[in-house]
Amino acid sequence: MSLLKDILRPSRPNQQILQTYLTHKPLQHRPGRNFSQVAGAAEAEVQAARNYCLDLLSKYDRPSYTLSTFIPRNAQAAYLALRALNVSLSMIPDTTSSPAIGLMRFQFWRDAVARTLAGSPPKEPIAILLASAVADLHQRTQGSARLSKNWLTRMISAREQTLTNDPYPSLAALETYAENTYSTVLYLTLSALPMASVTADHVASHIGKAAGIAAVLRGLPLVAFPAAAAPQQPKQAVAAAAAAAGGVKQGAVMLPLDVMAQAGVKEEEVFRQGADAPGLRDAVFAVATRASDHLITAQQMLGNLRAGQDVGHAFEHEGEEGHQYEVVAPDARGDTPLDEVNRASVSSFLLWLRVSGSISLRVWILISSSRSSSGPTGSCRGRLTWRLTAGLYEC
Repeated sequence: MSLLKDILRPSRPNQQILQTYLTHKPLQHRPGRNFSQVAGAAEAEVQAARNYCLDLLSKYDRPSYTLSTFIPRNAQAAYLALRALNVSLSMIPDTTSSPAIGLMRFQFWRDAVARTLAGSPPKEPIAILLASAVADLHQRTQGSARLSKNWLTRMISAREQTLTNDPYPSLAALETYAENTYSTVLYLTLSALPMASVTADHVASHIGKAAGIAAVLRGLPLVAFPAAAAPQQPKQAVAAAAAAAGGVKQGAVMLPLDVMAQAGVKEEEVFRQGADAPGLRDAVFAVATRASDHLITAQQMLGNLRAGQDVGHAFEHEGEEGHQYEVVAPDARGDTPLDEVNRASVSSFLLWLRVSGSISLRVWILISSSRSSSGPTGSCRGRLTWRLTAGLYEC
């Protein structure tokens, strides 16, 4: 197969979904409604793109698929397109035959985002649905709201860094990855409402970091030992967890290097001994604790707001591109920070927090079990640690 064909062909997990999209039949409109042939074709194309994104999420991002029902109708197209884009980007490293082809696919998405925001998307389902969402947002807000090109390209660049299986140099670098992927998806979802709130973005930042770190942990054993994990879980579940972790190929231990060094973890020992590798449980525990800390922080912020206080600390990204906020007197709009959070919660990040309850629960079980174990390497803690990262729910 030529290099060009290899670049353009759909990734293997998406071929069946894409075939469904390509063979989609136009919707049958109800009698009495007038649609021109052009408008009807465009509507059918958008609906087919929507179905493609839903199918993609149902296979590889089940929480986002389930949550889509609760998203306000006017923001659903953006929500589905953004999360489908996140899934597609995460799968590139694991579904390309070489880093060079992977880089070309990431560049395709950079170009596609630029064309989509300019109003001329490529004939690609995610781009088509995203273009429809951008046009609708522009119409609803008379051009005052938009989806940030910088945030979209930041997602692409963050995923691109996972292409060569390079480990995260530090826990802070892992947090940055989670901020640039999962938190950024939440920022974009809030923008689609539209909402520009420092409080909402601040809470979303912590929730996104928790979700991103947990996703990397969940995919850890599946990335390191895909052949061993496959018989224990459905094929789609294995692919989804590996994709969530960043889509890296087998043979990589995607834990931060500083945490591994502190815990005395050696990659070759992980490959030989698996969950029994010296220090591995402590390293996973340290990373999981950081994810739990972000969830606890988000919950404390919400508690402070309900008590009539401020969130308790400044938003570290305030003032950056996309995080500049118009100063409006409270009595001019009538919205307090809690009001903004409540409005956003119906559509985005608080629902994410509820869906992420499984993450929170598993991290909480992991942490609480360590208190009753016989020490840092207690057997119960070790079993729970590895099952947390494997995405298994039994104890």
